[in-house]
Amino acid sequence: MSTDLLERGKNIKLAIFDVDGVLTDGRLYFLEDGSEFKTFNTLDGQGIKMLMAAGVQTAIISGRKTPVVERRAKNLGIPHLYQGREDKLVVLDELLAQLDLSYEQVAYLGDDLPDLPVIRRVGLGMAVASAASFVREHAHGITLARGGEGAAREFCELILRAQGRLDAANAAYL
Repeated sequence: MSTDLLERGKNIKLAIFDVDGVLTDGRLYFLEDGSEFKTFNTLDGQGIKMLMAAGVQTAIISGRKTPVVERRAKNLGIPHLYQGREDKLVVLDELLAQLDLSYEQVAYLGDDLPDLPVIRRVGLGMAVASAASFVREHAHGITLARGGEGAAREFCELILRAQGRLDAANAAYL
């Protein structure tokens, strides 16, 4: 893990996640009745819970809108959920004003072009291993894991490690 990423992670107060391709593998599943389902990784969910327990706020910004994501955010206790919002930078600015935070205090994990303006603006902008190549080129770092396969957990642990809180977060379960 690079010292630059750890340095960027030290002052993070808000971690933001995209959904499709980040918290999921990016595939969309539609049933005959038109309903949709997604699969989420429990390791990612635990990582998000660990972040929140350490005092880091969390948010989801997704260009798509689905009840499945609302349910997942509620189950994890993620307080800031924005769905159906294509211009993620506008949402970021709204959220920063609401929480009285600066760009440098934000970490973002994304995978595709709509995520790129936020990735480039925040203090720690990362891409998942399965992200579009152009996004990977412009991110501060890239997870080893693919979206939906533990990438969010890796991102959460990086922030916790940077803040010297990973051992305490793990020890809470001993």
